[in-house]
Amino acid sequence: MANIRSAEKDIRKTTVRTAHNQTVKSRIRTLRKKVISAVEKKDAAAAAASLSEFAAAADKAAKTHVIKKNTSARFKSRLALKVGALTKPA
Repeated sequence: MANIRSAEKDIRKTTVRTAHNQTVKSRIRTLRKKVISAVEKKDAAAAAASLSEFAAAADKAAKTHVIKKNTSARFKSRLALKVGALTKPA
């Protein structure tokens, strides 16, 4: 346990930040699953709408350093390829 007041405050701040970051990561995972399920159902309109919502959340999480910038880009790229494959004529 910390003995210095500033160290105690740092522990409190870390607890709050960790809780917030977990909610953001959970939301990103949920939105990602939403896009994937729409792709599996072959619903192009829903997949595109979900992808847009996911991309916004991933960009915001990357901007606030909850996830890395390249991780966000990788997720968006892979999902965009899957959604794009739905709209292409076979």
